Amino acid sequence: MKTPSGLKPGIFGVALVLAVFVVPAGICAQQPDGPQQSAPSAAATPPPPAPASPTPATPPQPAKTLPNIVVPAGTRLGVMLENGISTRSSKPGDSVYLRTTFPITENNHVVIPIGSYLRGEIVESIRPGRVKGKGSLRMKLNTLIFPNGYTVNLNAAPRSADSGGKETMDSEGKVSSPGGKGMDTPTIIRTTAETTGVGTAIGAISGGAKGAGIGAGVGALAGIAAIMLTRGPDAQLPRGSTLDLVLEHDVSLDGSQIQFHDLGQALPPTPPPVAVPQH
Repeated sequence: MKTPSGLKPGIFGVALVLAVFVVPAGICAQQPDGPQQSAPSAAATPPPPAPASPTPATPPQPAKTLPNIVVPAGTRLGVMLENGISTRSSKPGDSVYLRTTFPITENNHVVIPIGSYLRGEIVESIRPGRVKGKGSLRMKLNTLIFPNGYTVNLNAAPRSADSGGKETMDSEGKVSSPGGKGMDTPTIIRTTAETTGVGTAIGAISGGAKGAGIGAGVGALAGIAAIMLTRGPDAQLPRGSTLDLVLEHDVSLDGSQIQFHDLGQALPPTPPPVAVPQH
């Protein structure tokens, strides 16, 4: 082998060996074949999170209960009648409907607002007698319904009524018609005189003086019979009549149902039904 000028043969051989074996090995060590991705260090891998302990379910909170409210016996309720009643047609067991026209409060809190409804029934209905006598009827109230639908049992009776007529009400709640006692005698005299005159005229035409006497007697009897068959005025409370009720026992109300923030709204009386003409 021919060596470059200026180099000794031994030095050139060493340099050639290094160039053939050492340099390629260094290049291979610096550039490994194929794409390389260094494995992550085992110390850098975070541990898996510990499972979270289950959160206990919160039990539902019970609704807040409010104390009962007691409306004492003797409390007066102003009400208005929603359906007319009369001894002519009413009978025991018939329903009576009313609604409150004045609020009731306890401890500065509205417990029975305007517009609450009451239901009752007729417990006695007596038509007036013949010639004289008064018609009478009696009722009791047993159910109170609030505007929100809350319903309670009630034991109340009316103590006064304003019907716009001559009906009266005693301390037991009995409604009585005006009766005809003060008018019995004038009515009998007037009716008898009228029928007697008619009978006299008819008798005179048919039989002269004798016929007139007979006709007068017959007319008088007819007048008395007409009076005997006529009833006195019926007791009645028309729709829109106002009454004053009195609670006969304490009424316990659920405080959670009595959450009224206003007095309620008064409504006008329900108008009477329109009469349909008969053809």
